[in-house]
Amino acid sequence: MTADTPALAADQPETAVRPAKRKSGWWEEVKGLFWLIMAVLGFHSFIAKPFYIPSESMLPVLMKGDRLVVTKYPYGWSFISPTVPNPAAIFRGVVLRQPEESWGVQLPFTQGRLFGRMPERGDVVIVTPPGRNTDYIKRLIGLPGDRLQVRGGVLYINGQAVRRGPLHYKDVPVDANATCDDYPGALIQGANGQPICHLPLITETLPNGRRYDTVEMGYSQGDNYGPITIPAGHVFLMGDNRDRSSDSRFSLAPPELGLGGAVPWEYVGGRAEFITFSLDGTTSWNPLTWWASLRGGRTGNSLHPEETAK
Repeated sequence: MTADTPALAADQPETAVRPAKRKSGWWEEVKGLFWLIMAVLGFHSFIAKPFYIPSESMLPVLMKGDRLVVTKYPYGWSFISPTVPNPAAIFRGVVLRQPEESWGVQLPFTQGRLFGRMPERGDVVIVTPPGRNTDYIKRLIGLPGDRLQVRGGVLYINGQAVRRGPLHYKDVPVDANATCDDYPGALIQGANGQPICHLPLITETLPNGRRYDTVEMGYSQGDNYGPITIPAGHVFLMGDNRDRSSDSRFSLAPPELGLGGAVPWEYVGGRAEFITFSLDGTTSWNPLTWWASLRGGRTGNSLHPEETAK
C-alpha cells in the first residue's frame, strides 16, 4: 500500500443507513380533501353561500335561472345556518336536475340566534318554511309588533298604506327560463322582432324609505289578507311578484305551499347580496352550451333595495 492509497472500508466505522419511511400518498390526499371540504362547509355555514333561483316569485328583481350570493352573518346564526350535506339531495339536484330541494340536512329547531340582529324592512332574504327543508327567497316586509294587512292589493303597515308609484312597464326577453306563459296579455313582439314579456310594475316604498318594483297583474288570491299583528321574534315575508308568490300570506299545506303567516326569525338563513351570473335555461351536459346560455347585463346586479327619503 502506498501513501496515496485510501484506507480500506474495513478501517472506517460502519454506519447503518435505513431508508426513510415513506408516508402513504393516498392517505395524505384523503386528509387534504377532508380539510378542504370542512373549509368549504364552514364558509357556507358562517360566511356566504351560492343560491339558485328556481321560480319567478321575485320578479322583476330576480329571474328564474339567476345565481346569487347569500351572506350568512348579517343577522347572526341560528339552527338553520350550518350546511350539512345531503348526498341524496345533491344527486337529485346535479344528476336529476331538481334544484328546488335544499342540498343540506336541517338541524333540529333551536330558539334564538347567536349574535342575532333583526333584518331591515326591504331586505331580500332566504327562508326555510317551518317543517320543510326547501329554501325560499322573499322580501322582508313586516317586523315584530307590526299591524299588517293587504287590502285590494294594497299593503298596509300599522294602519298606513305603503306608498305606491304609477303603473309602468318592464320588457323582459323571453327565453327557456322566462317563457311569459303565466302572464296573460304580456307576451308581445319587440322592436327587433323577438318576443318579450311586457310586465306591468308598481313601485312600493316602505316606511323606512326603501323601495322596489312589484309585478301587478290584477286581482289574485293574495290581494286580501289580514289584518294580523306580527308576534315577537317573527317576520312577515312577501314576493315581489305579488300575484305569483307563495309567501307569508299563504298556508304551509299543499297546494299553496306558502310560509304559513309570520315566520320565526330563526328560519331566516341569510341576506341576498348580488347576482353572480344568470342562465337562460338552454344549458345541457355539454360545456360548449354554457357560455351561450349566459344572460347579459345581470352579473353583479345588487339585490339591496334603493334608499329614498322617508
